[in-house]
Amino acid sequence: MTGLRMGVVGGSIAGCAMAIAGTRAGAEVTVYERSGGALQDRGLGVVVPPALHTRLVALGYLDASMPTAPVGTHVWLARPRGLRSTREIARQPSPVTPCNWGLLWQSLRANTGGTHHHRGRPVTSVGRTPAGGGLIRTADGEEGYDIVVGADGHRSLTRQSLAPGLEPTAAGYAVWRGTIPMSALTGHRRPLELLREAWVTLGFPGGHGIFYLIPAGAGADPGERLLAYAVYASPPARDGQRDPAPYVREIADEHFPDEWADIVARGAHASLVCHPVTDLHAPRAADPPFLLAGDAAGITRPHTASGAVKALEDALCLEEALRGSTSPQEALLRYEAERTPEGARLVELGRRLGAAQVERAPDWGAMGQNEVDGWFRAALAGTPSYLYEG
Repeated sequence: MTGLRMGVVGGSIAGCAMAIAGTRAGAEVTVYERSGGALQDRGLGVVVPPALHTRLVALGYLDASMPTAPVGTHVWLARPRGLRSTREIARQPSPVTPCNWGLLWQSLRANTGGTHHHRGRPVTSVGRTPAGGGLIRTADGEEGYDIVVGADGHRSLTRQSLAPGLEPTAAGYAVWRGTIPMSALTGHRRPLELLREAWVTLGFPGGHGIFYLIPAGAGADPGERLLAYAVYASPPARDGQRDPAPYVREIADEHFPDEWADIVARGAHASLVCHPVTDLHAPRAADPPFLLAGDAAGITRPHTASGAVKALEDALCLEEALRGSTSPQEALLRYEAERTPEGARLVELGRRLGAAQVERAPDWGAMGQNEVDGWFRAALAGTPSYLYEG
């Protein structure tokens, strides 16, 4: 195809990745970014499969110089009943490549060369032309495109064109996500040694926490690290509590082993947010001239660690579809055939993992290697996940 015009709604990770995909396939790409500023300061943790990271570097989506913090093992921890000590209950091979969200966005954004970017220009609506093309409308007017990519996140305006009224479904529990400077680990030799070689799941009654190291943010030394975590549990049932984020410190104090409680409950945080866990799956990932990418196409529970991963894989799929098709419609139908079932698979996997680890969390302290292996095979139910391939 020649002369293809593609408009991208959203300039985050999904939007930048889609812009690279379109440009590499020969399209003229315009990105509409709601935010007027850069996003590299959003420094929460992201995990991607090593093979995907290698492929994205080879294709020019990511820079080889972007810092990462790869580890090869998954360690499961729990607190023995009646004690405050830490017990390792299982260990599994699980290679992952943790990244800093802000650095990942920065690398993608830097590789969107040739793309037109409209910063601080939110899209007010999208529509169709009488000839079947797409329209993107802003306060400044409207522009026509052969393909309109909705990469506008979990509250996607573009998704409403494909699935009007579709809203996320609440899981009934929350996730607290934070980053902690490495100074908080001073004096905690064993957790620090463990985190240098593994990502960690710490089980407690009614939930669990995930811990791993990520590169520090923009301007930091490439070898500098932050401790990233995600803690899943029921939100506090307190009338009038305006900010539930500090509640994670209470969870740590009550349920974590002493050495981990000291890090989370009393360590200085670089960032801390809390939000309800939800999921959503659009019935179609594309309907010409519209295409959905990342969270706009589907929201998976974070247990799958597939938010950024799915957006990046969406972009690779779009590039291949554009290169192998003779019309925008054919390319989008190819994309839809691959990405719609993949989104459904991830949503269902996230629900099973959430049920196993939060809604019906086991007695972690009573488990050992064999029990964890068998329990998790049952939770996966044959569904592949790069986190648990080992």
